[in-house]
Amino acid sequence: MADEERDAERPADRARPPAGRDHLRVLDPEREPAAIKALTHPLRVRLLGLLRMDGPATASELAARTGESSASTSYHLRVLAKYAFVAEAEHRDGRERRWRAVHAVTTWDHAAMEASPVGREFTGKMARRQIDHLGESLGWYEAARAAGCMGREWLEPSGITDLLPMLTPESLSELKQTFEDKLEELTARDAGEARAEKVVVFFAGLPVVGRVEGDAENRPAEGADGADRAVDADRVAEADEAGAGPRRVRGYTHD
Repeated sequence: MADEERDAERPADRARPPAGRDHLRVLDPEREPAAIKALTHPLRVRLLGLLRMDGPATASELAARTGESSASTSYHLRVLAKYAFVAEAEHRDGRERRWRAVHAVTTWDHAAMEASPVGREFTGKMARRQIDHLGESLGWYEAARAAGCMGREWLEPSGITDLLPMLTPESLSELKQTFEDKLEELTARDAGEARAEKVVVFFAGLPVVGRVEGDAENRPAEGADGADRAVDADRVAEADEAGAGPRRVRGYTHD
């Protein structure tokens, strides 16, 4: 397909947001605990994610995508608007308001969230939602491959990597920082590229601390490489306190 044809088929609503940090919503548990608590609702998180993924939509359109009633999605969209996660978009007609995501990404400081009860609840729920999103994304990816909808140029660079390197806290921080900086650079570079598509990118750096071989109670489901993993939160926190603080330790979510 020619680049001109591909651009013509891409709806204007799905235009890529400009690169840069202006499109980050940085959550502060001290200044906005009510906004953070509002975002812990699973349907609100899902609605925000759909608006960021697919562009502006009405409450009725989102109801059809989520299996909820339009009254429910309308209510939760108004709550998201109250805390400036979404805003009214340009209307196609006067019958029903359309909503758009205000920011492309939500981000936060781990230390600040850990010090707040509402922050800890939020990050725990976000982590589970991100795992759900990974599963959904893998399903889309496999379906596209099976249907032959994915160009061959995407096959080699795409996929999931599961590794267990030995790293110090400082090295893991450096890896995270390098990843964030490089992603920012490439996103800016490809902002005007007609061949660019949305790519679901995950980064996880989870120290295997407190894992006990044969401890059935703390053993989660096996990972892609067959290795079971358990993390003791208290010992992770102690290790974090003992190590040097990174330049930027944040959580991110597209939802």
